Amino acid sequence: MSEQSVAIDELRHLLDGHWEDLRQRARTDLEPEWALGEPGEPVEAQRERVHRQLLELAKRDYGRIGFPRAYGGTLDYGASCVMFEMQAYGDLSLVVKTGVQFGLFGGAVARLGTERHHQAYLEDIMTARLLGSFAMTEEGHGSNVQQLETTATYDPDTQELVITSPTPSSKKTYIGNAARDGRMAVVFAQLVTGAENHGVHAILVPVRDAGGNALPGVTIGDNGVKAGLPGVDNGTFSFDEVHVPKDNLLNAFGDIGDDGIYVSHIEGKNARFFTMLGTLVRGRVCVGGGSGSAAKKALAIAVRYGAQRRQFEAPGSDDEIVVLDYLAHQRKLLPRLAKSYALSLAQNAVTERLQELHGTPRPEGQEEDKVAQRELESRVAGLKAVTTWHALDTIQACREACGGAGYMAENQLAQMRADVDVFTTFEGDNTVLLQLVAKGLLTEYQSMWGDLDVTEMVGMVTRQVAEGLVERTTGRAGLQRLVDAAKGRDDESAMDDRGWQLSMFEQRADHTLETVGLRLRKATKDNAFELFNGAQDHVLFAARTHIDRCVMEAACEAEDGMADGPAKDLFGQVLSLYALSSIEDDRAWFLEHGRLTTTRSRSVTAAVNDLCRALRPRALDLVDAFAIPDALITAPIAQL
Repeated sequence: MSEQSVAIDELRHLLDGHWEDLRQRARTDLEPEWALGEPGEPVEAQRERVHRQLLELAKRDYGRIGFPRAYGGTLDYGASCVMFEMQAYGDLSLVVKTGVQFGLFGGAVARLGTERHHQAYLEDIMTARLLGSFAMTEEGHGSNVQQLETTATYDPDTQELVITSPTPSSKKTYIGNAARDGRMAVVFAQLVTGAENHGVHAILVPVRDAGGNALPGVTIGDNGVKAGLPGVDNGTFSFDEVHVPKDNLLNAFGDIGDDGIYVSHIEGKNARFFTMLGTLVRGRVCVGGGSGSAAKKALAIAVRYGAQRRQFEAPGSDDEIVVLDYLAHQRKLLPRLAKSYALSLAQNAVTERLQELHGTPRPEGQEEDKVAQRELESRVAGLKAVTTWHALDTIQACREACGGAGYMAENQLAQMRADVDVFTTFEGDNTVLLQLVAKGLLTEYQSMWGDLDVTEMVGMVTRQVAEGLVERTTGRAGLQRLVDAAKGRDDESAMDDRGWQLSMFEQRADHTLETVGLRLRKATKDNAFELFNGAQDHVLFAARTHIDRCVMEAACEAEDGMADGPAKDLFGQVLSLYALSSIEDDRAWFLEHGRLTTTRSRSVTAAVNDLCRALRPRALDLVDAFAIPDALITAPIAQL
């Protein structure tokens, strides 16, 4: 095996992480006929194809991944996120369809339901004999789930729940599997018993009979043609006093007894709501990972094309220059390639943490680690936002890097770009998710957020920042030593000094967070909302810089675990390119806040250029290390 091949294999091993065996299995199993689509197919043909492919996945037992073993599930919880990533190298319509069926619908039954639901439904869900929907979003309420208008009112005479859409804005919309295939939905609604509203709960509601017809009281609509994801049958549900047994309430966190009394082991509507949503965090992990896979595939196509496409003669030569030899072209692709590496390693880290907290049974008597759970939710929310934005930006850059060829459907980039677009707003609008990250950083207990009015929240934020109670994430001994060694000599550290790079990420994140607190300190009862609203750009920047630091730390930890040799040296250059290009992107901030001198700022740009030139000969190796199955890269321009 050549040194080059060894390095590629070691980088693949690094990126594959804990679930390397599953990734290798998927690379062998993913066949084009049941993983890809056909460009230009009519919408109905795409929906029919994706439906067939979903059944094929279930037939091969991929639907069982991540479900409880007691009911026929296989592998572990985190493995389901990894499989989502791997499938995202194929048709993203299929990925979303399977995510709705097994992740959202099935995951809600598994995580929000109890024995009675698991026994009755999980086998049919895993085998796709029962296709379902996850009916949360309403026309009037998307991000603000706590204020959903759909009601589920308990009728003590029949011991049933009556599901009603009381207003036009309460119509469930953008619901996957709704327009065509779903026969049951997990409907999120305000649960009412007597005169008391217990907040949002999830209820299993049949929506179609065996013949595919809407059941009485259920109105089903079709969202129609979308900008992307043509194979997903997004639709709408409205309910007109639809009666279901009270046992259809997914009752892991709240139930209605036979006496009609509501009971819950969690005090308060807000606490129940955040606990319920916390169990569904896997969806955001999957969306982040899947979008990251799409970005990698786009980079593989664009780099391979750029390595062979020639344009304009070199001085003194009749031969045209390979476009990837141009610095401008390298600048377009290689920093994004480096960021894809860093994000992939951060994705591995949150997936492993998800498995630890959600996929591993706690010892009897051990309570849930609420602090760790909040930290996971915050990290996942921010990483999902950063990764999906990166994917959309990267696919667009790759499309442009391939010129007119990149616009051709056969070269896969155009459909990929259209499909990934919506990833920035489903499973949480990215802007709202970054606000969630900021709230988690600025309040000691994120779950208390809903119990605080704006004035109280601002007071808590100010106290925490002023008293230094906000926990620093750079606490790992090895990384902290690097940072400490770099502090105080910002203008002397070499550009490739990892401690200096980490220090810059840390300074940006810490200073931004502290200054947000200082701005909010001026709030009073009368101006709290206006002040907080006026600081939202600052709040979002604080959240983004925090996630950037988390990504950098995850990549540095991965680097630290590598054996010395050519692969580690190559990855070190990739990581430096990620770090320095991020610093370069925010150099206005670093200059304004005295973290860089103008001379040092110019040195950062020069170093990015040097790294692009140094990595140019290894660009093909770096995308080969993604180990995307060749059969799934059908773009003619990517065939070497």
